[in-house]
Parts: sequence; C-alpha cells; structure tokens
Amino acid sequence: MHFIAHTRFPSKLVAVAGLAVLSTLSVTAQAAEEKPLWEAGLGLATVSFPAYRGSDQRSQFLLPSPYFVYRGEFLKADREGMRAELFESDRLELTVSGALSPPASSDDILARAGMPDLDANIEFGPQVNVKLWQGEQPGRQLKLLLPLRAAFTLNKRFQSIGWVLHPKLNLDVGSLPALPGWNIGLQAGALFGDRRQHQYFYGVDNAYATAGRPAYEARGGFAGMQYLVGVSKRYEKHWVGAFLRYDNLSGASFADSPLVRTRNYVAAGVAISWILGESSTRVMTDE
Repeated sequence: MHFIAHTRFPSKLVAVAGLAVLSTLSVTAQAAEEKPLWEAGLGLATVSFPAYRGSDQRSQFLLPSPYFVYRGEFLKADREGMRAELFESDRLELTVSGALSPPASSDDILARAGMPDLDANIEFGPQVNVKLWQGEQPGRQLKLLLPLRAAFTLNKRFQSIGWVLHPKLNLDVGSLPALPGWNIGLQAGALFGDRRQHQYFYGVDNAYATAGRPAYEARGGFAGMQYLVGVSKRYEKHWVGAFLRYDNLSGASFADSPLVRTRNYVAAGVAISWILGESSTRVMTDE
C-alpha cells in the first residue's frame, strides 16, 4: 500500500486518491501468522472521478498502481495507510499518518478557468483508531478512525492551508460464502475543514470573480458525507481490487460556492498489481 492521497481534492489528484482507496482495502485482519516484513509490487488502475468534490466534470485515468506492505514494530504500511504507531492496545491505537496530493491545473477545470492552479499539498497529523467490535470470524471488525491533519502546499512557499478532520466508521467484513477469498470493506464518515482549508479549494477572490462566478468567502465546518465500499483479493503473485464511493455535499458549509456545481457524485476504480518482491525476514502479524 502506498501513502494515502485524500479523496476530497480536485482534478487529477483525486485519481491518485482512488489508487489509495484500492490499496488501503487490500489487507484485512486475519489470525496471527508469519508473513514477510515487506512486500512490494506494481500494476495498473483505471479510475473515474469528478474533477473535484462538487464539480460537474468527470475524468478517467489509467495510472500506475503501486503495492507496498511494511510490517514493522513502529512503522507500518497496510490497509490503514503508511503511518508510525505511537501507542497500541486491544482497543486503541494512536498513530501519526499523512496524505499527499499532486497539483491540479485550473486550465482543465471550467469552473476554475482563469483562477490560480491548485498546488501539490501534503497533510500530516495524529490519528486515533478505536476498535468498536471484533467478530469471531477472522477479518471481521469495526473501527472508528479519527484522523486530524494539518495541510500545506508543496511549492516555493510552504503555505498552510488549514486543518482537516475526517471521522469515519471502518468495517472489515472479511470473506463471505458467496465470495470466498475476497476481502470486503465498508467506510462511512463526515468531513470537516477549517475556513482556510475551504477557502483554498472553494473560495473566489474578487480578482477572479465573473458574472457567472461571483466572489465567495468560504466558511469552516461541515464538508459533506462520504461512503465507500471496496473489495480485494490477494493471490500468490498478484492482487486485484475495486471500489465504489459516493459523496454528498448537502449541508456543507461551502455548498453555496459558485465552484460547487453538483452536490453528489459517484467515483469508482479497478486495479491489479503484481507482487514483484518480498523480504526474507518473517514477522508475526494478525493482519
């Protein structure tokens, strides 16, 4: 699995987010067993997304799909992304996690025509994971994930663009009788951002206002709901996965922005990766 790219950002970077979603659903908890310290591979993914959350334009991409798993004591890369575990108990985990998104050109987005491009940005911050339920069957568990991240642009000026909070319920279903060997995951949660975060993506300064795009000052607060279902299966030498995601911006604090052209959309993707190498060092894990 690779570094998680957040799914709320505009343009081509949401395609990378799709790959992250596919990757984060590729491992489901199992009974403790011995596995390689790391595994790495590469493949292809096709994804379909709107240009950004709230856009009425869609884009399709065929992109590389990296596969990476690391099972260290402190550093981990698995279904919950790449992170550093600071504390772990039977019910609670405290981690440091991050997200990375590439830039997006406003030339490719009609609603943002003539506006500044969106820079590549990085997010990092603490995440608390609370295990709410553990099923008797291996791979079945329900967690509450609470990531809080500070966001910054990656250009000549390391500019702060606010904070993001994305509490969500994550249900790992595991394998079902009708789909033996397939892992199924479900997520549902709300998104929140502060004023600076929403202004960066949905604000319109006076200098860029037009007759069809009035000036707009975004407010912080609720940023909509997100629902996701993913399926994946690990074979001996390759991995396949797919996801379907629904976003609804009804009630979002920026829903009346002229850059919001629709309040709901569906995104989807399919990926396949071939496992190219693994560590000779083995570790015990209960993934």
